[in-house]
Amino acid sequence: MIPDNLEWVKNRIKKAAEKSGRSPESIRLVAVSKTVSVEKIIEAREAGAELFGENRVQEALEKIDRLGQSGPEWHFIGHLQKNKVKQIVGRFSLIHSVDNAALAQVINEKSLTGNLITPVLLQVNVSGEASKFGMASQELESTLNALSTMSAIKVEGLMTIPPYAPDPEKSRGVFARLRELRDKMAQLDMEGIGLQELSMGMSNDFTVAIEEGATLVRVGSAIFGDRSTD
Repeated sequence: MIPDNLEWVKNRIKKAAEKSGRSPESIRLVAVSKTVSVEKIIEAREAGAELFGENRVQEALEKIDRLGQSGPEWHFIGHLQKNKVKQIVGRFSLIHSVDNAALAQVINEKSLTGNLITPVLLQVNVSGEASKFGMASQELESTLNALSTMSAIKVEGLMTIPPYAPDPEKSRGVFARLRELRDKMAQLDMEGIGLQELSMGMSNDFTVAIEEGATLVRVGSAIFGDRSTD
């Protein structure tokens, strides 16, 4: 099942990229493996998945310890509390969910201690939905300015989660606004800030996200089967 599902997702990524005049190679698939067993991750890995996303620190670290960091690439995609930063710095290739400058400062300090550079994305609550984490759009510029002074953090782009809607077209406006916001911030040409990545789109709306510029799509249930969350 997992190999067939993975092939289906990759084909849809390819078609969405081609529809929007983009190279399929410009989009990376994050197989969201939260709550998924190590055995299923291995099955997905053998079927060609290279990048896995986790959102719970302890569960993620147990999987990384079992499977290693030299094989699969691991991204942290969940809400991150400052008291968990020490555990994850140096263990993930990218943190998708930095939602304020204070959290970034802790990541910077822990990275300096470990003589590391930590790549991050800034999570923006584009829709303003109260239940979603992420900074408000109007806070992004000042946050980027603050992060530009942090030498052990490498900002690589932005991330968002739209309000859930059965119709993926209802998410298109959120994705378009994140892309427009990224383009606006990129024009400011802040020192040390790179904004090449847009992490947006999940199982029900990743093709729309790709059409609007996503470079990272976070897909869980479409690969591993239905779970309580994706």
